[in-house]
Parts: sequence; structure tokens; C-alpha cells
Amino acid sequence: MGGDLADVRVWASELDAVHGRFVHRFSRSEPRESALAYMRGLIAPLQRKNGWTLAEEAGHGGSDRIQRMLNRIEWDADEVLDDVRRYVVDHLGDREAVLIVDDTGFLKKGTCSAGVQRQYSGTAGRTENSQIGVFLAYATGRGRTLIDRRLYLPTSWTDDRERCRRAGIGDEVAFETKVVMAKAMVRKAIADRIPFRWVTADAAYGFSKGRRFELEQADVFHVMATTRHDTVVTRWALDHPVHDLFPGLPRQKWKRRSCREGAHGRRIYDWARVEVRPWHRGDRRHWAIARRSVSRPEEISYYIAYCPADTTLDQLIRIAGSRWAVEECFHAKQECGLDDYQVRRNPGWHRHMTLAMAAHACLTVLRARQLDTEKAETDPPRSSTSASPRSDA
Repeated sequence: MGGDLADVRVWASELDAVHGRFVHRFSRSEPRESALAYMRGLIAPLQRKNGWTLAEEAGHGGSDRIQRMLNRIEWDADEVLDDVRRYVVDHLGDREAVLIVDDTGFLKKGTCSAGVQRQYSGTAGRTENSQIGVFLAYATGRGRTLIDRRLYLPTSWTDDRERCRRAGIGDEVAFETKVVMAKAMVRKAIADRIPFRWVTADAAYGFSKGRRFELEQADVFHVMATTRHDTVVTRWALDHPVHDLFPGLPRQKWKRRSCREGAHGRRIYDWARVEVRPWHRGDRRHWAIARRSVSRPEEISYYIAYCPADTTLDQLIRIAGSRWAVEECFHAKQECGLDDYQVRRNPGWHRHMTLAMAAHACLTVLRARQLDTEKAETDPPRSSTSASPRSDA
């Protein structure tokens, strides 16, 4: 019991610290207090984390204060997110970090919630009535969390300006593809000087040649998944099919490696790479990479990489495998109420996501500290004696 109480105090103290990063963004005490109460509720052990249950957890007589904070009182969620991102960098920042782009679906009923329509949801694995959010994750050796978010608005919304106005979407908001949203989030991370070394994404984003070229122009190293139909420049052709590069490779070119730990153990595949884009600067390389199933060799996935010339295949495999860290971040749907929201308007969606991401960042930092403590306790103490030879002079 004492340990549980100590944990609660630690969580509460760290949430106060996160809240302190952006408390100045609210001009009144009520939304300041409601935002903190909201985050506390999001990490509380509640079965459902909607406006009513969070208000009850906060001791409110009803959900009015929570709803005002999310939907009516003026505050800028993007400014708050800037503060949360800086908190993440201060505690987890790493120049070897990986930025990961991905989207996830939020199943919704009706037609009024901003961006909702029948569309494919990777969460459900099928076409459902849903909203789609595009996210940017930040992954380091000490933890991973989300640092940016955008709500995808299909043309069925952006072509209907009156419908957009009812959902709080300004007339200046035009249609953007998910790839364009991803570009904007990575650009912002670069502009904000977020420390990182790599970018990765699945084939929905990696297939875009324009996206890869933009990263290369900015000298941003990346390992992007793509499809077998993608083409690359080789010494033999300007549009060489990626899938055609690997069938003739000698057996010794394939390396059996694990790219990550899965729920059922290590995920082991056969990997190979072929250099492409033969005309480039001497200290950089372009690679096409194949990942082949061990049990079903006909199942092959492909990647395109841009990296320093001395990058090994094992390093590229690690970056490709790091993409799954964003899936762990999406577990915040249960852990931090990422999808337990009752807002229909565009500003409310971004406000909820920002506070849920702040709560998740808080838990990620606490876990990193716990791991640091455990490591310090298990590492052997360093000898304080000097190793230099004695002088008898």
C-alpha cells in the first residue's frame, strides 16, 4: 500500500511538472485547473476516460468544466504542444533518436465529428466510420512518445465549407494528403531543432519519391518502407523495379537478423541490400533493402535508405525495426485515453490529443527514470583506486 501511495505521489508530482511547462498558455485559473485534472484522469485506472468519468475523478459535479476547457475557452493547443515537445527533448533528447511517422484510426458514429467518414482504418483493419490522425513519434534508447499530431480531413469535408465551419474548421484549411501532413511535421521538428538522426515510416509514406527526395535534400538520414512496385535509379536503368534487384543475389548476401523484439519473441528475417543511385556524394549512400520471411520466402518487404557511407546493414535493420515503436505509443489509446474523447469539433480534437500526449510523455519520462535507477543499482560500482603505477622515487 505504501509503495502504491508513493507511486501516486510521483505521478502527481511529474504531472505537475509537465503542467507547469504550459500553464502560462491559459489566461484564467479555471482552464488551467481543468487541464491538470484532465491529465490526472487520463492516467488514472478508469475503465472509460470520457468527459463524465474524468469530471467525476476530478470531483466535479458535472462535465461542464471539462467541456468548456476542450471546446469553448480560448487556448492554443499548438503552443501547448510546443511546450510538451520541449519537455520531451529536455528529458529524452538524443541525437541518435528516430522520428517515426504513422497514422491511426478512431472509430466514430454519426457524421458530425470533424473529419469523420467511412474510410480504411488500420486500427480496425477494414473500412469503418472513423477519424484518422497522423502522428509523429520520437524514439530513443530511453523511451518513445508522440510529439506531433494532425487530424486528416478528407475531401468530403474540405469541399463542404459550411460543414467545416460547423466543426470549427477554418475556411483557410485546405485538403492535405497524409503524406503532406507528415512532411509538415518533420519540417517542424527540424525547424524546432529537435535532436534526431533518422526518419522512418511505413510504405504509405515511404513510397513517396518526393518525400524521400525532400529528406535527402535536407541531408536527413532515413529508412523508408516502400512497395515492390517502386523504382530506383541504378547503373543499368533510371526506373529499375525494386523487386527485380534481389532474386539474383548470391546466398551469402542474405543475413538472418532480428529487427526487434515482438510479443512472441524476436522477429527474425533474412535481410539483404543493394546499392542504388550510383552518382552521389562520396560520404553518403543509397540502398534498396529487402526483408524476406524465413518461413515464407515469397513474402518480401522493401525499404529505401539514405545514410552515411559507413552505415552497416545491421544499423539499417535496427532503424527499420524501430518503426514499431509508434505502435507502442498508440497503446496510449488505453493507457492515456487517446481515443476516449467526446469532442466533435476540430479544435477540441487537437486539444484532447495534446493533453493525452502530455500525459503519455509524463509516463514515458517516469519509466525512463525508473530504468536509469534499476540500471544504476545493477551496475557494479566503479573502483575509486587509481590504476596508475606507484612512484617510489
